[in-house]
This record gives sequence, C-alpha cells and structure tokens, in this order.
Amino acid sequence: MRLHRNLCFATVDGLIKIFNEGEYADKVIQQLLKRDKRWGSRDRAFVAETTYDIVRWKRLYAKIAEVKEPFSRDDIWRMFAVWATLKGIKLPDWKYFENTPTRKIKGRFDELSKIRKYRESIPDWIDNLGEKELGKDIWTKEIHALNEQADVILRINTLKTTKEKLQAELFDLDIETEFIKNYPNALKLKERANVFQTEAFKNGLFEVQDASSQLVADFLDVKPGMRVVDTCAGAGGKALHLAALMENKGQVIAMDIYTNKLKELKRRAKRNGAHNIETRHIDSSKVIKKLYGNADRVLIDAPCSGLGVLRRNPDAKWKLEESYLEKIKENQQDILQQYSKIVKDGGQLVYATCSILPSENQEQVDKFLTSEHGKDFTFVKDIKILAHKSGYDGFYMALMERKS
Repeated sequence: MRLHRNLCFATVDGLIKIFNEGEYADKVIQQLLKRDKRWGSRDRAFVAETTYDIVRWKRLYAKIAEVKEPFSRDDIWRMFAVWATLKGIKLPDWKYFENTPTRKIKGRFDELSKIRKYRESIPDWIDNLGEKELGKDIWTKEIHALNEQADVILRINTLKTTKEKLQAELFDLDIETEFIKNYPNALKLKERANVFQTEAFKNGLFEVQDASSQLVADFLDVKPGMRVVDTCAGAGGKALHLAALMENKGQVIAMDIYTNKLKELKRRAKRNGAHNIETRHIDSSKVIKKLYGNADRVLIDAPCSGLGVLRRNPDAKWKLEESYLEKIKENQQDILQQYSKIVKDGGQLVYATCSILPSENQEQVDKFLTSEHGKDFTFVKDIKILAHKSGYDGFYMALMERKS
C-alpha cells in the first residue's frame, strides 16, 4: 500500500478532533468523507478505516510511540507511523516520519502484547471491571472479540421486500451478501460497501442493524393489532422492526427524551412505509403515567455502558467514565420501575441493553423482580449474547410477564 498525503492529513485532522476535542468518531468521519469530492470509494474507505483503527488501538499505539494526551499534531503523526509500521506499510520520506524507529516499534509491540490492557488497548478500570464481572477467561476472549471490525449487517424491511429479492437487487450492484442462520431478517455483506447510496436503501427496503440487535424485537413476540410501547426508542431501529413484525397493524408508540432522535425516527418510518408508529416526546412524567396499564408489550432498551458494541464504537471506551457507569445503573433501575407500569395485566416486558456486564443486566432484573412493583412480574427467560461466541455485538435481553 502506498500512502497518499491528502488522505493521511485528513486522518490526522480527524484524530485530533476525536482525541483532543472529544468529538464522536462517527460524526468526525462523516465530515472527513465530504472533504474532497474527487475521492473514490477506496480513498474514503482508507480514511474511515484508518481513523477507526487508530482510535481502537489508541492506548497501545500511544505507549509504543511514547506520547501522552493531550496529543500534539506531531504526536498523532508518531502514532500514525506506529500504525503503518505494524501494518507493514512502507513509510514515505515525509518529514513527519523522519527517524521512525521501525525495529523498535515491532519490538515494543511484541513486548506489550503480553499484557492484556495494552494488547487490547483498554483503560485499566474497564479491564479490571471486565475481569471482575465475567472472570479472567471469558473477559480475555470477549474484549479480544470486541476489538475486531464489525461486519455490516442489514435487516430486511419485510413491509416492502424479502431477503431473496433484496439479495438479488444488491447482487446486481456488485454487493454480495449471505444469509445468517437463525437470523430470519438478516443479510451480511461479504465485503464492506456504502449501501446508503443504493436505491434499495433510499426506498426503505432495509436498515443497517447488527444481528444481535435484530433479536430484541423478535424476543418481544409481538402480534398484528397489539399496542406496543418502545420506551427508549432513540432513532427507532427496533421500533421500525416491531412495526414490520406487526405488519403495520396495531400501534407502536416510540418514546424518547430526545426530540432530534424522534424526528429522525419519523423520517426513517416514512422511508420504511411503517405507518403504525407514533412518536411521543418524554418531557415530563405525565407522558409515562398516561400509558400506565395500557400496553400489550413494552420494550425498555435501556441506556447502558455500551461495552457490547465497542466493535462499532471504539471511541466509547475512551469516553466512558467509571462514575458515569454507576449513575447509569441507578438510571436503569429507575426506568425499569417506572416504565414497567405501562404493561397491562397479562402483558409482557423486555429489558435489553447492549452491555455484557451482569451488573447492568441480570442483576438489574433480579433487583427489579424483588422490588415492590417488580413482584407483579414473573421472569420468563433471558438471553446473554457475547461477541466471542456469536460473532456479533454483545447484548442482553430479559422477558418478564405481568401477572393477570
């Protein structure tokens, strides 16, 4: 591979924004990809993948490069040189790469790779927490899997097409996909491609959604004609799936505290042809109380650490703080206590997170079920998804039923 100056400059500029200015990696990369209209798909792929790669391995590369935060521009170039050297890329004779000790870089990499927190490039506190909650063996395997690049998975919009039809349509565009066993609405891309530019996406034939995430709506066991409430809907990936499973019959009430996310959901619902979704902004407790005892099904896709989705959000491990994790656990329990009251007698509740930590998952469910209000519910079943076993995001979901 030959390094091109303008692509490398764009990557370095992006890394400074992510590391020093606290901007989100996905937003920064979106901006970078609009930087030069002359860039082809390979150029854009280089910028996106290299940026994510260096974000993912920040701690390891910074240690090898002997630089510390806040990083200067020269520091970022030194980390870039580490990345290129470890990838086996010949460094051009630019001033940024003068005196790069390539042999020392490889030696330091071999040495640091013996220590998990450097090998997997994670903060000490996350490494300690992961081992404490999952055990040394499982955590070692899991954090390794969470550092691998995520596959691109599509969820077929069954309101408009079938898996077979979409696969054929994408094949005509030289985008090859494959079915995934036990994931009825999923297609996996064989090679990464910009699917958002396709007419199939613009016409609402699919959404990009990880395979693990696709299991949540199925787990809720919805039927056409039901009243279903998605309490932490966000931009609506699971609400759209629920609408499709209900064949546009009945009602999906999608709620969130962020109006901008609900606006995005409305746009997506229109594109998907999902007509049974109603959005409601949670601006006070009254919005929740009006729904008490009214829903056949309630989904609580709770705010969480996001440790199960580090493959697609590698910057999250650098933004997450231990104190925030404790606050989010309090929030999870509060949400469970309040939003579960929306379930009617005989109705069902799913509590889900994209975390792999038992303290955010089954421990929260156990605490809820032994509480005053939780005693009205019966535990039915749960699923714990680990990335090193499934090959997809880490996830948790628990199904509970309100007693009649």
